[in-house]
Amino acid sequence: MITRFLRLRRLAAILCLSLSIIIPAFGSAGRQSSKAPDTAALRARAEKLHREAIVVDTHNDVTSPMVDDGFDLGMRGDDPAGKIKTHTDLRRMKAGGLDAEFFAVYVGADFINKKAAEGGGAARRALDMIDAVYEQVERHPETLEMAYTVADIRRISKKGKIAALMGIEGGHAIENSLRALRMFYRLGIRYMTLTHSNTNDWADSSGDITNPNVRHHNGLTDFGREVVREMNRLGMMIDISHVSDKTFYDVIEASSAPVIASHSSARALSAHPRNMDDDMLKAVAKNGGVVMVNFFDVFLDQRKFEFEKRSNAQKESLEKQFPGDARRVEEELNKWRAANAPAKTPLSVLIDHFEHIIKVAGIDHVGIGSDFDGVPFTGLPEGMEDISKLPNITIELMKRGYSDADIKKVLGENLLRVMSGVERVASDMQRGDSKQPGAKK
Repeated sequence: MITRFLRLRRLAAILCLSLSIIIPAFGSAGRQSSKAPDTAALRARAEKLHREAIVVDTHNDVTSPMVDDGFDLGMRGDDPAGKIKTHTDLRRMKAGGLDAEFFAVYVGADFINKKAAEGGGAARRALDMIDAVYEQVERHPETLEMAYTVADIRRISKKGKIAALMGIEGGHAIENSLRALRMFYRLGIRYMTLTHSNTNDWADSSGDITNPNVRHHNGLTDFGREVVREMNRLGMMIDISHVSDKTFYDVIEASSAPVIASHSSARALSAHPRNMDDDMLKAVAKNGGVVMVNFFDVFLDQRKFEFEKRSNAQKESLEKQFPGDARRVEEELNKWRAANAPAKTPLSVLIDHFEHIIKVAGIDHVGIGSDFDGVPFTGLPEGMEDISKLPNITIELMKRGYSDADIKKVLGENLLRVMSGVERVASDMQRGDSKQPGAKK
């Protein structure tokens, strides 16, 4: 009896040992197999939502290689053998699920004093870039169509095409003329960044606000306020990316319509003066406007911002060390940067900016302003290397628990709401019905 009992105990022990090996293995396999479909299902749901949404990007500088290098959007900007490298082309715009693109009519400060013999001044540069956008639409009518209103964007999106819009970057492009501003609106310009990195004759920029050699205005001049009112009357969105903090608050006070930041991020996460602090984010929310997040890692990642400051200081030191030898300065600076550059910015940092703006300003006041082709190829976060990667924003927001309706707001509906508001204010002002402060009668 005892012997039989011992045999049964031994058999039970063997059975338990076997089960202790088999069950965890089975359980682990079960978790893995259940996780894989969950991940795949989330990605599939995110991609479906991304295709259903109207995806709007408010700032893309691919217009510069169009004009300067002859780049055509039908070309492959990521062709390893290609001479022109870009973040943007039609193939990748479609892969990114893009519905509407604001092509940046970027006018650098160096065009302010150029003469006709040198290729023309600021307004001429803007006209060249506007013509390049129309030329692309004419070349690719199966994919692109010009848009001027929110209704146009929705209609074109339903057709499966990409709506092409334009925004001037650098208010000096109007050459201090409200007539020129009106003509640009007639040509299709639907927003204007009041300054670029340079202070102009009527608005201060964040780019040179600490430079004692630049004549500043303490924000907007009287003519600057006229520009704001005329943009309200026309139905042109006022873009406060690049402006100084004082200019920003002057615009908020002067504008009868919601404003946009076409490509700015959160200063709380990266202390770059181009970014917006929390009080500014709250002011945009109160105004009813929207902040479109910039993808440049210097505006996203405090490490990169600090590195750029150190890099600028290193360049100044090298210029003193090798006076008049720009080539040697560049070579030495490139070596220094390669040895000291921080690791690449993760995608999560970009999403942190969306989330910070949502927490401070609200879900109705954030959108996408990529700055593709306006930043270096090394200056974009992991997972956002070009315009085809836009669906990753939807996936990451979904992972963080945002609803489908809220994600659609971020992808484009917030911008469309603001643009509709600007259109309504313009309609009221043109009828002479606007009672809002600062409205032009």
